Amino acid sequence: MPHKRKDLNITGSNLWYLVGLITSDGCLSSDGRHIDITSKDYELLEKIKMATGITNKIGSKYGFNKSHAFHIQIGNKNFYNFLLMVGLTQKKSLTLRSLNVSRKYFVDFLRGMIDGDGCIRRWIHPSNAMEQWNLRIYSGSGIFIKWLRHVMECMLNVKGKIYKETDRKWILKYGKMAAKEIAKQCYYDNCLGLSRKIKLAQECCTSHRGWSKSKTVCCGLS
Repeated sequence: MPHKRKDLNITGSNLWYLVGLITSDGCLSSDGRHIDITSKDYELLEKIKMATGITNKIGSKYGFNKSHAFHIQIGNKNFYNFLLMVGLTQKKSLTLRSLNVSRKYFVDFLRGMIDGDGCIRRWIHPSNAMEQWNLRIYSGSGIFIKWLRHVMECMLNVKGKIYKETDRKWILKYGKMAAKEIAKQCYYDNCLGLSRKIKLAQECCTSHRGWSKSKTVCCGLS
C-alpha cells in the first residue's frame, strides 16, 4: 500500500481522514478514475482543499429530496486504485465489508467517518438534570458496522451497541464515557475535521464524568 500520493499531496493523517470521509460521504464512479466527496458544509471541503493541495472546484448538488449539498470531484486513477485496495467499491453503501485501514492512522479514518455519517449529541437527562452525551455512526452495511465496532473495541478500548433500524440502516451507538474516549482520541489538537463536530468533541471531552467507572470503557480509561 503506497505511503504517499505525490500527485495529490495527500499523506498520513490527512490521507486517512479523507478515506474515512469517502467511506461515509463519498462515491467511486464507474469509470475507474473519479471520486466524489459530498458534504453539506462548504467550509469542510475548503479545509480539505487547503490541507491536501486539491485544486478542484467545489460544486453544488441536489439530492433526491431536493436537499442541497456541496461536492468535490477528484479525477485520479492512482488514488482510485488505492481506495479499491483499502476495500471501497462502487455503490459501496450496502456492500461495505472490513477495510484495510492503517493501524497508525485509524483514529483519523474514524474521525472522517464520524464527520461524514456520525453524530455527537448532548442533552440533559429529564430525571436527574445531568448532562448526557452519546456518539453514533450510521451505515447501510451490517457487516461493515460490526467490523467497525470490533476494531474500535480492540484499538480504542470502547464498547458500543449496534441497532438495526431498517435493512438499510444500522446504528453503532456509544454512551457518555465511551463517547468521551472516542472524542479524545480522534479529535486531537489541530486535526483536520468538521469545525462544528470538533467543537462538540472538545465539549464532550471536558464534560463532567458523573461516575468513576464505566462498562463501556475498558481498563478505567477517562
